[in-house]
Amino acid sequence: MGILNLTPDSFFDGGRFEKPDSALRQTEIMLQEGATIIDLGAMSSRPGSDEISEVEEAQRLLPVLEALVAAFPEAIFSVDTYRSNIATEAADRGAAIINDISGGTYDDAMLATVAQLGIPYVMMHLQGKPKTMQEQPEYAHVTEEVMLFFARQLEKLRLLGAKDVVVDPGFGFGKDLAHNYQLLQDLPQFQILESPVLVGVSRKSMINKVLGTRPETALNGTTAAHTIALMKGANMLRVHDVKEAVQAIKIVGALPSTTV
Repeated sequence: MGILNLTPDSFFDGGRFEKPDSALRQTEIMLQEGATIIDLGAMSSRPGSDEISEVEEAQRLLPVLEALVAAFPEAIFSVDTYRSNIATEAADRGAAIINDISGGTYDDAMLATVAQLGIPYVMMHLQGKPKTMQEQPEYAHVTEEVMLFFARQLEKLRLLGAKDVVVDPGFGFGKDLAHNYQLLQDLPQFQILESPVLVGVSRKSMINKVLGTRPETALNGTTAAHTIALMKGANMLRVHDVKEAVQAIKIVGALPSTTV
Protein backbone atom coordinates (compact mmCIF):
# COMPACT_ATOMS: atom_id res chain seq x y z
CA MET A 1 0.00 0.00 0.00
CA GLY A 2 1.71 3.15 -1.23
CA ILE A 3 1.13 6.31 0.80
CA LEU A 4 -0.09 9.44 -1.01
CA ASN A 5 -0.45 12.31 1.44
CA LEU A 6 -2.47 15.23 0.09
CA THR A 7 -1.53 17.30 3.13
CA PRO A 8 0.77 20.24 3.84
CA ASP A 9 1.88 18.89 7.23
CA SER A 10 2.46 15.12 7.15
CA PHE A 11 5.60 14.13 9.05
CA PHE A 12 7.66 12.98 6.04
CA ASP A 13 6.24 14.21 2.73
CA GLY A 14 3.87 17.01 3.73
CA GLY A 15 3.27 19.49 0.90
CA ARG A 16 4.84 17.37 -1.85
CA PHE A 17 1.70 15.86 -3.40
CA GLU A 18 -1.11 18.30 -2.62
CA LYS A 19 -1.66 19.33 -6.25
CA PRO A 20 -3.25 16.94 -8.75
CA ASP A 21 -0.27 16.98 -11.13
CA SER A 22 2.23 15.95 -8.45
CA ALA A 23 -0.23 13.38 -7.05
CA LEU A 24 -0.62 11.87 -10.53
CA ARG A 25 3.14 11.64 -11.03
CA GLN A 26 3.72 10.04 -7.64
CA THR A 27 0.88 7.56 -8.16
CA GLU A 28 2.34 6.52 -11.52
CA ILE A 29 5.75 5.99 -9.92
CA MET A 30 4.35 3.89 -7.06
CA LEU A 31 2.26 1.74 -9.42
CA GLN A 32 5.28 1.16 -11.66
CA GLU A 33 7.31 0.15 -8.61
CA GLY A 34 4.77 -2.48 -7.66
CA ALA A 35 2.20 -0.89 -5.36
CA THR A 36 -1.00 -2.93 -5.13
CA ILE A 37 -3.00 -0.15 -3.44
CA ILE A 38 -2.62 3.64 -3.32
CA ASP A 39 -3.76 5.13 0.00
CA LEU A 40 -4.87 8.77 -0.16
CA GLY A 41 -4.99 10.88 2.98
CA ALA A 42 -6.18 14.48 3.13
CA MET A 43 -5.72 15.11 6.86
CA SER A 44 -2.48 14.54 8.73
CA SER A 45 -2.64 12.25 11.76
CA ARG A 46 0.99 12.69 12.82
CA PRO A 47 1.52 13.24 16.57
CA GLY A 48 0.54 16.78 17.50
CA SER A 49 -1.47 17.40 14.34
CA ASP A 50 -4.64 19.49 14.37
CA GLU A 51 -7.98 18.25 13.06
CA ILE A 52 -9.32 19.97 9.95
CA SER A 53 -12.97 20.44 9.00
CA GLU A 54 -14.88 17.88 6.98
CA VAL A 55 -15.31 20.50 4.25
CA GLU A 56 -11.55 21.07 3.99
CA GLU A 57 -10.85 17.34 3.97
CA ALA A 58 -13.32 16.86 1.12
CA GLN A 59 -11.88 19.78 -0.84
CA ARG A 60 -8.37 18.35 -0.61
CA LEU A 61 -9.34 14.76 -1.27
CA LEU A 62 -12.18 14.38 -3.72
CA PRO A 63 -10.87 16.28 -6.79
CA VAL A 64 -7.54 14.42 -6.61
CA LEU A 65 -9.28 11.08 -6.12
CA GLU A 66 -11.46 11.70 -9.17
CA ALA A 67 -8.41 12.63 -11.26
CA LEU A 68 -6.50 9.52 -10.14
CA VAL A 69 -9.41 7.15 -10.80
CA ALA A 70 -9.78 8.63 -14.28
CA ALA A 71 -6.05 8.41 -15.00
CA PHE A 72 -5.52 4.92 -13.54
CA PRO A 73 -8.83 3.06 -13.92
CA GLU A 74 -7.28 -0.33 -13.13
CA ALA A 75 -5.65 0.83 -9.88
CA ILE A 76 -7.03 0.20 -6.39
CA PHE A 77 -7.43 3.36 -4.32
CA SER A 78 -7.87 3.48 -0.56
CA VAL A 79 -8.98 6.59 1.33
CA ASP A 80 -7.59 7.34 4.77
CA THR A 81 -10.47 8.94 6.70
CA TYR A 82 -12.39 8.45 9.93
CA ARG A 83 -15.48 10.32 8.72
CA SER A 84 -18.40 8.33 7.36
CA ASN A 85 -19.56 11.11 5.03
CA ILE A 86 -16.11 11.33 3.46
CA ALA A 87 -16.06 7.55 3.14
CA THR A 88 -19.35 7.61 1.25
CA GLU A 89 -18.27 10.45 -1.02
CA ALA A 90 -14.98 8.70 -1.73
CA ALA A 91 -16.64 5.39 -2.53
CA ASP A 92 -19.00 7.17 -4.91
CA ARG A 93 -15.93 8.50 -6.74
CA GLY A 94 -14.17 5.18 -7.08
CA ALA A 95 -12.40 4.50 -3.77
CA ALA A 96 -12.26 0.75 -3.22
CA ILE A 97 -11.10 0.67 0.43
CA ILE A 98 -11.67 2.81 3.53
CA ASN A 99 -8.71 3.11 5.91
CA ASP A 100 -9.84 4.41 9.32
CA ILE A 101 -7.22 5.32 11.94
CA SER A 102 -9.89 5.33 14.64
CA GLY A 103 -11.20 1.84 13.96
CA GLY A 104 -14.74 3.19 13.96
CA THR A 105 -14.50 5.09 17.25
CA TYR A 106 -14.46 8.72 16.06
CA ASP A 107 -17.63 8.59 13.96
CA ASP A 108 -20.50 6.48 15.29
CA ALA A 109 -21.82 5.96 11.76
CA MET A 110 -18.57 4.65 10.25
CA LEU A 111 -19.01 0.93 10.88
CA ALA A 112 -22.55 0.89 9.52
CA THR A 113 -21.42 2.99 6.57
CA VAL A 114 -18.64 0.64 5.46
CA ALA A 115 -20.97 -2.32 5.93
CA GLN A 116 -23.55 -0.63 3.71
CA LEU A 117 -20.94 0.35 1.13
CA GLY A 118 -19.76 -3.27 1.01
CA ILE A 119 -16.10 -2.39 0.46
CA PRO A 120 -13.01 -3.51 2.40
CA TYR A 121 -12.24 -1.66 5.61
CA VAL A 122 -8.89 -1.16 7.31
CA MET A 123 -9.51 -0.84 11.04
CA MET A 124 -6.63 0.67 12.98
CA HIS A 125 -6.15 0.91 16.73
CA LEU A 126 -5.10 4.10 18.43
CA GLN A 127 -5.25 5.49 21.93
CA GLY A 128 -6.48 9.07 22.24
CA LYS A 129 -6.40 11.68 19.48
CA PRO A 130 -3.53 12.57 17.14
CA LYS A 131 -3.06 15.94 18.86
CA THR A 132 -2.16 14.39 22.23
CA MET A 133 -1.82 10.63 21.66
CA GLN A 134 1.93 10.52 22.23
CA GLU A 135 2.03 12.53 25.45
CA GLN A 136 1.70 9.63 27.92
CA PRO A 137 0.28 6.48 26.33
CA GLU A 138 -0.43 3.81 28.94
CA TYR A 139 -1.35 0.12 28.75
CA ALA A 140 -1.33 -2.66 31.29
CA HIS A 141 -0.70 -5.20 28.50
CA VAL A 142 -0.53 -3.48 25.12
CA THR A 143 -0.96 -6.52 22.85
CA GLU A 144 -3.86 -7.90 24.85
CA GLU A 145 -5.62 -4.54 24.90
CA VAL A 146 -5.17 -3.94 21.18
CA MET A 147 -6.41 -7.43 20.35
CA LEU A 148 -9.43 -7.02 22.63
CA PHE A 149 -10.29 -3.78 20.83
CA PHE A 150 -10.16 -5.56 17.48
CA ALA A 151 -12.24 -8.48 18.72
CA ARG A 152 -14.98 -6.11 19.89
CA GLN A 153 -14.99 -4.02 16.72
CA LEU A 154 -14.87 -7.07 14.45
CA GLU A 155 -17.92 -8.48 16.22
CA LYS A 156 -19.79 -5.20 15.63
CA LEU A 157 -18.87 -5.31 11.96
CA ARG A 158 -19.89 -8.94 11.67
CA LEU A 159 -23.32 -8.17 13.07
CA LEU A 160 -23.65 -5.33 10.56
CA GLY A 161 -22.80 -7.70 7.72
CA ALA A 162 -19.42 -6.19 6.88
CA LYS A 163 -16.81 -8.33 5.17
CA ASP A 164 -13.17 -7.98 4.16
CA VAL A 165 -11.85 -6.27 7.28
CA VAL A 166 -8.11 -5.67 7.71
CA VAL A 167 -6.63 -4.93 11.16
CA ASP A 168 -3.79 -2.47 11.75
CA PRO A 169 -2.19 -2.40 15.25
CA GLY A 170 -1.49 1.31 14.82
CA PHE A 171 2.25 1.59 15.35
CA GLY A 172 3.03 5.06 16.69
CA PHE A 173 -0.59 5.93 17.40
CA GLY A 174 -0.83 6.28 21.16
CA LYS A 175 2.10 3.93 21.79
CA ASP A 176 5.56 4.57 23.19
CA LEU A 177 8.73 2.90 21.93
CA ALA A 178 8.34 -0.18 24.12
CA HIS A 179 4.68 -0.59 23.14
CA ASN A 180 5.56 -0.46 19.44
CA TYR A 181 8.26 -3.10 19.66
CA GLN A 182 6.12 -5.33 21.87
CA LEU A 183 3.40 -5.23 19.22
CA LEU A 184 5.95 -6.02 16.51
CA GLN A 185 7.25 -8.96 18.56
CA ASP A 186 3.71 -10.21 19.19
CA LEU A 187 2.46 -9.76 15.62
CA PRO A 188 1.89 -13.53 15.11
CA GLN A 189 -0.79 -13.43 17.81
CA PHE A 190 -3.01 -11.29 15.60
CA GLN A 191 -3.56 -14.25 13.29
CA ILE A 192 -6.15 -15.50 15.78
CA LEU A 193 -8.44 -12.67 14.61
CA GLU A 194 -8.63 -14.32 11.17
CA SER A 195 -8.27 -10.97 9.41
CA PRO A 196 -5.35 -9.77 7.27
CA VAL A 197 -2.85 -7.67 9.24
CA LEU A 198 -1.56 -4.36 7.90
CA VAL A 199 1.64 -2.86 9.30
CA GLY A 200 2.46 0.83 9.00
CA VAL A 201 5.92 1.63 10.36
CA SER A 202 7.40 3.50 7.40
CA ARG A 203 9.96 6.12 8.53
CA LYS A 204 8.24 6.48 11.93
CA SER A 205 9.76 7.56 15.23
CA MET A 206 9.96 3.97 16.50
CA ILE A 207 12.74 3.56 13.94
CA ASN A 208 14.34 6.97 14.37
CA LYS A 209 14.54 6.74 18.16
CA VAL A 210 16.46 3.47 17.95
CA LEU A 211 18.81 4.49 15.15
CA GLY A 212 19.19 8.22 15.74
CA THR A 213 17.87 8.90 12.24
CA ARG A 214 15.29 11.35 10.92
CA PRO A 215 12.31 10.50 8.71
CA GLU A 216 14.40 11.55 5.70
CA THR A 217 17.19 9.09 6.58
CA ALA A 218 15.09 6.20 7.91
CA LEU A 219 14.74 4.09 4.77
CA ASN A 220 17.20 1.40 5.80
CA GLY A 221 15.65 1.09 9.26
CA THR A 222 12.21 0.97 7.67
CA THR A 223 13.24 -1.92 5.45
CA ALA A 224 14.59 -3.79 8.47
CA ALA A 225 11.31 -3.28 10.33
CA HIS A 226 9.32 -4.33 7.26
CA THR A 227 11.34 -7.54 7.01
CA ILE A 228 10.65 -8.38 10.65
CA ALA A 229 6.94 -7.63 10.21
CA LEU A 230 6.71 -9.86 7.14
CA MET A 231 8.48 -12.71 8.88
CA LYS A 232 6.01 -12.40 11.74
CA GLY A 233 2.98 -12.66 9.47
CA ALA A 234 2.13 -9.18 8.21
CA ASN A 235 -0.06 -9.42 5.11
CA MET A 236 0.16 -5.80 3.98
CA LEU A 237 2.68 -2.98 4.34
CA ARG A 238 1.71 0.71 4.21
CA VAL A 239 4.81 2.46 2.88
CA HIS A 240 6.35 5.64 1.52
CA ASP A 241 8.97 3.72 -0.49
CA VAL A 242 7.30 1.13 -2.67
CA LYS A 243 10.32 -0.23 -4.55
CA GLU A 244 12.22 -1.11 -1.37
CA ALA A 245 9.15 -2.61 0.29
CA VAL A 246 8.51 -4.82 -2.74
CA GLN A 247 12.11 -5.98 -2.56
CA ALA A 248 11.67 -6.90 1.10
CA ILE A 249 8.53 -8.86 0.24
CA LYS A 250 10.36 -10.76 -2.50
CA ILE A 251 13.30 -11.62 -0.23
CA VAL A 252 11.08 -12.88 2.59
CA GLY A 253 8.93 -14.68 0.05
CA ALA A 254 11.98 -16.57 -1.19
CA LEU A 255 12.38 -18.31 2.17
CA PRO A 256 11.22 -21.93 2.10
CA SER A 257 7.67 -22.51 3.40
CA THR A 258 7.00 -18.79 3.70
CA THR A 259 3.94 -17.10 2.25
CA VAL A 260 3.75 -13.31 1.90
